[in-house]
Amino acid sequence: MNILQALFFPPEQPGGVSSMVPYILDRFNKKGWEMELFSLPKRIRNKGTEEVEFVTFDWRKYAGNPIVDKYIQTYKDYVWWTKLRVTKKYDIIHAHHPIAAMAMKQIYPETPVILTIHSSFERELVLNGRIKENGVEHQFLTQIYEELETKVDQIITVSNSFKQYISEYVQDSERIGVIPNGFDEKRFRPISHENAVTQFITVCRLVPAKGLDTLLIACGELKKRGHPFVLHIIGDGPSREELEKLAIQHNIYEDTIFYGYMLHPEEFMPFFDVFVLPSRAEAFGSVFAEAALCWLALIGTDVGGIAEQIEHGHNGLLVPVGDAMALSHALEKVVIDPTFRYNLARTAWEKAKKTYSLNRVLRQLKSVYESYHIVEQYPTAEKKEDQNENS
Repeated sequence: MNILQALFFPPEQPGGVSSMVPYILDRFNKKGWEMELFSLPKRIRNKGTEEVEFVTFDWRKYAGNPIVDKYIQTYKDYVWWTKLRVTKKYDIIHAHHPIAAMAMKQIYPETPVILTIHSSFERELVLNGRIKENGVEHQFLTQIYEELETKVDQIITVSNSFKQYISEYVQDSERIGVIPNGFDEKRFRPISHENAVTQFITVCRLVPAKGLDTLLIACGELKKRGHPFVLHIIGDGPSREELEKLAIQHNIYEDTIFYGYMLHPEEFMPFFDVFVLPSRAEAFGSVFAEAALCWLALIGTDVGGIAEQIEHGHNGLLVPVGDAMALSHALEKVVIDPTFRYNLARTAWEKAKKTYSLNRVLRQLKSVYESYHIVEQYPTAEKKEDQNENS
């Protein structure tokens, strides 16, 4: 079976999708499958000119809006690049972004296209203050879900909560599958260690949606209570300057290290004690599973895929979104009680190894791929009847 994994971002880009799909491809190829990777390079801009037509709504009524226009142009660019670079047919195309899925289905209408939706672009834009909920851009982006439902053969999401979110925008949510992300355990090497001062670490893009303002305020409260710590922030983004000022304002700048972007943070994480990320929304939250596999205690917000990964008090701690005081108390618990912190980390590691194994993802994807391949090779009775009627 020949399968194309169609990404949006190139595989070297940071993020859960980019870090996971190449490992999936490598494992399948080692098992004798034919699988290739495809993505749109950053340098490809404003090349596509082919007209875009949607089945479920007229996107032109939103034309003239910068975000909508950029989305449509990126779609055109993806079609242009695909036609230029993809020179053979595939048994199945597995897309990992809505634009990739729609472009591939437009070019290869007879090929089964499976789409995994890893995150919500419109929700991220709302949380980062770039668009308003129910505004023009939000209306356009949420209508894309029904367009996808109409065009692709299978939609998969990464958590039950994200499936529920998407369900509001499609006609038949029962057709949506759920396959949580998985990770290659060989990438993670937990290290038994004792730090004299508790080391917090967070890894994310520095944008409002990640809630790092809440984390800095919480750490300021923790310091006021006399608890020493060091906060390590790995990642970069437009909020960095604002966050550095906030660290100064809450008297924790000397206790905080801003590293900027790092390609392989999982090589760095095992030396710390607690992973904390108070996101305002997460479809899955891959970095929590990665931190668990590094043997860190987990603290997150009670939202989306994070709440599906963490059972409060058992393998981590959950706090309400935006509640700096609750977060400071959660941080205090893991600082003052190393045994509790160790037990949380150990339980999180055991769950992550069992639940977020890459082998589990491979088995689930293999089942999905084979179901479409078998259908193509051996038509069902219903399809045979249709074929006989048309012959």
